[in-house]
Amino acid sequence: MKAYLFLATGFEETEAIAPIDILRRGGVDVTTVSITGELMVMGAHQIPVIADRLFDETDFADGDAFILPGGGAGSFMLNDHPALKQLLVEKHAQNKWLAAICAAPLVLGGLGLLKGKQAVCYPGMESYLTGATLTDAPVVIDGNIITGKGPGLALDFGLTLLAILQGEDAANKVAGDMLLSNN
Repeated sequence: MKAYLFLATGFEETEAIAPIDILRRGGVDVTTVSITGELMVMGAHQIPVIADRLFDETDFADGDAFILPGGGAGSFMLNDHPALKQLLVEKHAQNKWLAAICAAPLVLGGLGLLKGKQAVCYPGMESYLTGATLTDAPVVIDGNIITGKGPGLALDFGLTLLAILQGEDAANKVAGDMLLSNN
């Protein structure tokens, strides 16, 4: 399985790093992609992360999942990237997995991809989830879209992604190895 996680200036570090770590532990090939034009991307809490690739130099044809970490500034920057939004629409039409956590579901909402779907986001961002049925769950799967509530749930979000991409056994093993469960 192949996943792409997109980084924009002001991304929420926990919401990017925790899923990357969990997915890689579980055998998913994760590539981080900067949409800023620079490989080094500064997170919301001034933690710099070096992306694997630049958006404009990446071929996304082999992707199974496309992940948007939140962070207020980062989410709005993702939303202001026309090529990323076009990619998400194309991948949604191909029934690929789209995942967004915290404020980042606003990108999917703005594209109309949440219409008629259950979704969750960071409190206060609900108005951006156009057409969604809002829930209070930590992580929601509806069709090929996964949404997560916020930074404290980044591990749950990552484990949900892993279970979808590699199966429940892989997710349970990683959770146990990380002491997140009683396994």
